[in-house]
Amino acid sequence: MAKWTPKHEAPEPLEGPVVATITGGTILWFVLFLVQVPFYGWFDDRDLTWWVWTCLAGAGLGLIGIWYVRKRDAAIKRHEAARAAEAGTGTAGTSAGPESAQGPETHPGA
Repeated sequence: MAKWTPKHEAPEPLEGPVVATITGGTILWFVLFLVQVPFYGWFDDRDLTWWVWTCLAGAGLGLIGIWYVRKRDAAIKRHEAARAAEAGTGTAGTSAGPESAQGPETHPGA
């Protein structure tokens, strides 16, 4: 069996309003939890309480996600500001290396 090789390069990742997207999703999970709580007895009678707890877990994990993407967004902005300051002063790092050709670091150190 031959190894699969791609025929073209992968597209650049899309960057959008990540913090807003994760925050909106977290709010949606929490609202779904709140909507289901008054009907807990109905879910319990049918052994479907996992629906309620899944929504609460989604909201809890969303809070972790909000924390993560806010830190990531801040790190990317710090990196871009440092790069702009470095380019403005004309100090070391003016050569075009692979980092400057690809844009901001995708996994900056927090």
